[in-house]
Amino acid sequence: MSMNYKAFADLNSDIREDFQKISTLDVDLVVGLPRSGMVPAYIVSMLMNLSCTDFQSFLDNRPLKRGSTRSARNQLVYPHDAKKILIVDDSVNTGLSMEQARGQIPEQLLPKVKTMAVYSASRTPQCIDFYLKYLPQPRVFEWNVFGHHVLKEACFDIDGVLCVDPTAEQNDDGEKYRDFILNAEPKFLPSSKVHALVTSRLEKYRPETELWMQKHGVEYEHLIMLDLPSAQERRRLKCHGKHKANYYKNSGALLFVESEVFQAQEICVLTGKPVYCADDNKMYRPGLVKIAAHNPSYFKHRSIELWDDSVNSLKQFVKGLIGYRTS
Repeated sequence: MSMNYKAFADLNSDIREDFQKISTLDVDLVVGLPRSGMVPAYIVSMLMNLSCTDFQSFLDNRPLKRGSTRSARNQLVYPHDAKKILIVDDSVNTGLSMEQARGQIPEQLLPKVKTMAVYSASRTPQCIDFYLKYLPQPRVFEWNVFGHHVLKEACFDIDGVLCVDPTAEQNDDGEKYRDFILNAEPKFLPSSKVHALVTSRLEKYRPETELWMQKHGVEYEHLIMLDLPSAQERRRLKCHGKHKANYYKNSGALLFVESEVFQAQEICVLTGKPVYCADDNKMYRPGLVKIAAHNPSYFKHRSIELWDDSVNSLKQFVKGLIGYRTS
């Protein structure tokens, strides 16, 4: 099953690509649903040069804030003064969030309100006025990959994902490494229970690993470690990716979150399942990586090309945030 993935750069480009659907609306205020709706709301408001606020501030009718670099084309003081209001969320699936939001809006304001989502899991959603892109389940976004309901069906690497990687000095397969495991700095901690932690750490370090997980509140159903006598033997066998792929392939998991690019590619090839790489923020899908497996030089150049494009898009998005603040 293919996992649909969108990064921040995709969000920016997808809004711009279908911006005509928004620009024809005669709205004078943009409201973002917390938390994931705020980013697309700010993008839309900047492109339209309109004031933007969060949903709770809108309900409370708090005075609109303005940046010093550029003024919005309207001069609204209070959200309820708006003639037309656009409420924005990043995506819609069941529609529950948008229905709950509409239920909180004062009745006299409802005729002013239009609702939209950038992505919809249905081609005919009933809970919003319009959407920009059809994106069916399963799907995950850069901004919620560590807090998404897919976690219960995901496998996570540990070093480089949940915590930082050990240094060469710490990685001595002895007391320094044991101390590292117990005191490693957290990196990306999931917000709910994950299906499995699948790591190349050796089985002999299970007690220390479990203590760290307890300390940082990481919940999981399975902890899959490598049953070898030493790190030297692990390096000789070069079985890091194969070990992770073996479990992932035979599990019912929908996603693997890996830290290292080469291993992400290897796991994807060996399993025929999607792998999200935290190091380069890319979702590796079986189709592209299978081509790469037969022609490594193709993938090397293609990977660089895709990443450069993503970085350029993200830079443009950040420049927009800095240069066109309206609230």
